[in-house]
Amino acid sequence: MVSAHATPKVQVLVASNRGPVSYVLKEDGSLESKRGGGGLVSGLSAIGDEVESLWVCAALGDGDREAVRRGVGEQGVRMLDIDPEVFAQAYNGIANSVLWFVHHMLYQTPLEPVFDAEFRRQWASYEAYNRAFAEALAAAAGDGARVLVQDYHLALVPGMLRELRPDLRIGHFSHTPWAPVDYFRMLPDDIAGQLVRGMLGADRLGFLTRRWAGAFMNTVTATLPAETDAFIPSGEGQRTEAFVPSGEGRHWIRHTVPGRAPHETDIAVYPLGADGDFLRRRSREADVAQRMAALREQIGAGRRTIVRVDRTELSKNIVRGLHAYRHLLDAHPEWRERVVHVAFAYPSRQDLAVYRDYTAEVARVAADINSAYGTASWTPVVLHVQDDFARSLAAYRLADVALVNPIRDGMNLVAKEVPVVSDAGCVLVLSREAGACAELGEDALVVNPYDVTGTAAALHSALSMGDGERGERTKRLAAAGTAVSPRRWFLEQLEALAAG
Repeated sequence: MVSAHATPKVQVLVASNRGPVSYVLKEDGSLESKRGGGGLVSGLSAIGDEVESLWVCAALGDGDREAVRRGVGEQGVRMLDIDPEVFAQAYNGIANSVLWFVHHMLYQTPLEPVFDAEFRRQWASYEAYNRAFAEALAAAAGDGARVLVQDYHLALVPGMLRELRPDLRIGHFSHTPWAPVDYFRMLPDDIAGQLVRGMLGADRLGFLTRRWAGAFMNTVTATLPAETDAFIPSGEGQRTEAFVPSGEGRHWIRHTVPGRAPHETDIAVYPLGADGDFLRRRSREADVAQRMAALREQIGAGRRTIVRVDRTELSKNIVRGLHAYRHLLDAHPEWRERVVHVAFAYPSRQDLAVYRDYTAEVARVAADINSAYGTASWTPVVLHVQDDFARSLAAYRLADVALVNPIRDGMNLVAKEVPVVSDAGCVLVLSREAGACAELGEDALVVNPYDVTGTAAALHSALSMGDGERGERTKRLAAAGTAVSPRRWFLEQLEALAAG
């Protein structure tokens, strides 16, 4: 029997598009569940029994929707069965085809974007999708609960939830970059204002790097100059590019709406690291060893490896990476027959034509390189497109060089993961536009992601680096890349939100 004087549990709610579990509807009508991973899963598992947690997510496919209809689910997880057409327009039409493109600066601006009537129709679905989350959170949250909202899919939720439940402590975390203010303001003025106001409904906004946090603050003051003031620690003036992480001075924005009391939103930086313990343990399991043996056979004895592991996401810059490798073979023919580019390009968002075209271009360029340079005993590019985590870890272990050259990336965990498990040590060739560069840049070879010849030169330097220097760099990269575990990253946000 529970005492009448028992202290009620603290309640924590997480909201994200994708949840910790998904369901597949099998041919016999049964449902098969699959567990996900990542920082949120690790963080929630670390908060203990004294906290009551609920994860609110969207039903992403037919299996998930069928699970909702049958009442199948896991304790602590609530899936929202949002109308499939509304979900598709919100997710593919706006989140992935507009907001992702804005924050990653992917538009071919002579032709796009075009914000027409179709865009407005899709935007209405994005609003409805966010409202469904806000209403579900408002209904489920107890008094004073803490709510952590995730990413660009749910940018309107904090403001909507604030109106429904002003008693809640609301946080929002951006896993992507934040666009420079001039790029962000390509959006229609009313939409840009709505997004910023939605974000400012939170008590605390988290970003992966100082750069992205500063870009957001600049966006706020430029987009809503009459409604907001930005505050940064004394002595820094109004230079938001000098943004410092949480704990080194408070940064906040005061948002004033006529007829309401001003609301203050703290802006903080929470870098996300790789889970070193998990990676070291998992990379030594039997299936990884099997994949390593298969890869070694494909690579050939005595050859060096340049490894990349990415989704075929437009921002990952896989095609330019292949062109840089081709230039390496042209500029330094001594590497022919002595190096193999192990490129894993796992298909992403194949329901969008532009992604299908990009995936096809990756395969075409890789095939062209193999045709132009390959011999009977040497395949210059070993390309795999079927997602296989064990094989990815096997490639990490075999890597002499890791190529991570995104056009723009919020963080990029691959850059942090490879040095942790590389058997002989690896040199990291890293884009200056990856958020991870802020932490790893001193020990990586940093490149301009658009500069193919510069990237090729960095690959040559990486392949030519002595074992001693490569080993020392790898140790420092691994230490920096695992400095903030996923659990610590999550718990720091949760504690800061509770502290007010």
